[in-house]
Amino acid sequence: MYDGIVQDLIDEFGRLPGIGPKSAQRIAFHILQTPSFDVSHLAELLSVVRERVRFCEVCGNVSEQDRCSICRDPRRNQTLICVVEDAKDVAAIERTREFRGLYHVLGGAISPIAGVGPDDLRITQLMQRLADGTVQEVILATNPNLEGEATATYLSRLMQVLEISVTRLASGLPVGGDLEYADEVTLGRAFEGRRSV
Repeated sequence: MYDGIVQDLIDEFGRLPGIGPKSAQRIAFHILQTPSFDVSHLAELLSVVRERVRFCEVCGNVSEQDRCSICRDPRRNQTLICVVEDAKDVAAIERTREFRGLYHVLGGAISPIAGVGPDDLRITQLMQRLADGTVQEVILATNPNLEGEATATYLSRLMQVLEISVTRLASGLPVGGDLEYADEVTLGRAFEGRRSV
């Protein structure tokens, strides 16, 4: 649509997840039209992030060290592990300030259509963490979609042989939502997870 390098820039932004053609175009033109935008700082930051950031050797979370700050924190509950799909899920749960245990990042979810099987995830590492008997409960916090449910089911079956409590995050109606707009699965979960008031 645009000539040469401008289109290359738009195309490159468009390759990022969650950024469609319109958003890619807006970002590119923001950079081009804003004289105060420090392109060299952005480029340097991207290089430094690529250089320094790695995945925690214990849980798989992002970190600048071999172990992330959560795994290094002695105040965290060592008997509780929350299993999530991605590192961004760790950040979402941490924002609630409700969970004080440890995490295990799988690196995705089982998705036969996308060619992702159990061997492509960090399931072996999870089972190794559970082998020493320290962990008493595993919370499965995979996404409430087809892939997340398949992953949670697979993990719960795998952990049946261990003497560990395996729980799943509750799911149901969002606060501020209307019943008429809820899908059948969400509404069904809301009924299953009801509690006394």
